[in-house]
Amino acid sequence: MTKTPHHNDLRGAPIAARLIAEVKEATSELKMAGWNAKLMSITIGDVTAVDLYVRNQRRRAAEAGIEFQEQHYPETITQIEIESALRALNADPRVTGIIIQRPLPKHISLKRLQATINPMKDVEGMHPASIGNIVYNELDLAPCTAAAAVELLKSTGLELKGLEVVIVGHSEIVGKPIAFLLMSEGATVTVCHHMTRSLAAHARRADALFVAVGKPKLIDAQMVKPGAAIIDIGINSVIGPDGKEMIVGDVDYESVQKEASWITPVPGGVGPVTVAILLKNTVTALRRQRALYEEAFGTNDHQIVKKS
Repeated sequence: MTKTPHHNDLRGAPIAARLIAEVKEATSELKMAGWNAKLMSITIGDVTAVDLYVRNQRRRAAEAGIEFQEQHYPETITQIEIESALRALNADPRVTGIIIQRPLPKHISLKRLQATINPMKDVEGMHPASIGNIVYNELDLAPCTAAAAVELLKSTGLELKGLEVVIVGHSEIVGKPIAFLLMSEGATVTVCHHMTRSLAAHARRADALFVAVGKPKLIDAQMVKPGAAIIDIGINSVIGPDGKEMIVGDVDYESVQKEASWITPVPGGVGPVTVAILLKNTVTALRRQRALYEEAFGTNDHQIVKKS
């Protein structure tokens, strides 16, 4: 049985559809000028959990007019070998962006892979340079999940200037970038983490509460300001009352939705928008690559290079 959405559900699908339509329009224009967007997905090892994500990315990319290709490497590949493969993609003018699917084998360093990708092709927004640019208010290649979470808050229509925002979780790719993205919009931001004293006191102050820690139902109704916007970024697999596996967020949805004016369901909230932001970033990357190419070589001869 499909759960009926609550009146205050902040669902990702309509926002994702709008973003993908915008991306499709942009890719059509770029195609007419001879510039084709191409995403390269990297998977290492046989990870069944990744298949669903990759299928979804492929489908959405097709809707947006972006070519999607996969490279699958065995679990035994070494760090040096996979870094060499990434450098080859950096050098390939036909590849617009590179995505590294998680999880990775234990012997592979994700941080090193992210740093190997050319920042011009970093559509996930996770290269150290991309993260650093956010500090300087260059926000157009932000980490996808962080940008998606902020996009959901914007869709509420709340005035972000002076908005009291609390972020629970301070990871490099979600919590910290959300803080910088919202500060650039003029919000007043508090970041909480495992050393924070009295998390509940901070959370109750928030007009908008972002939660990304990976702890099922950490936030309950007692920790939420009535009328607040709640963006739940957690994805946790738990065993439900019927003994079956189910996906829940970091927020106790059933109790909190009675207090909040807006709340993202899990699944169906941040996830769809994250994929749409990935595609939006791909168009941004292609435009940057085009501008760089035309600055260096003029506007007439790129077709030879792109298709050779």
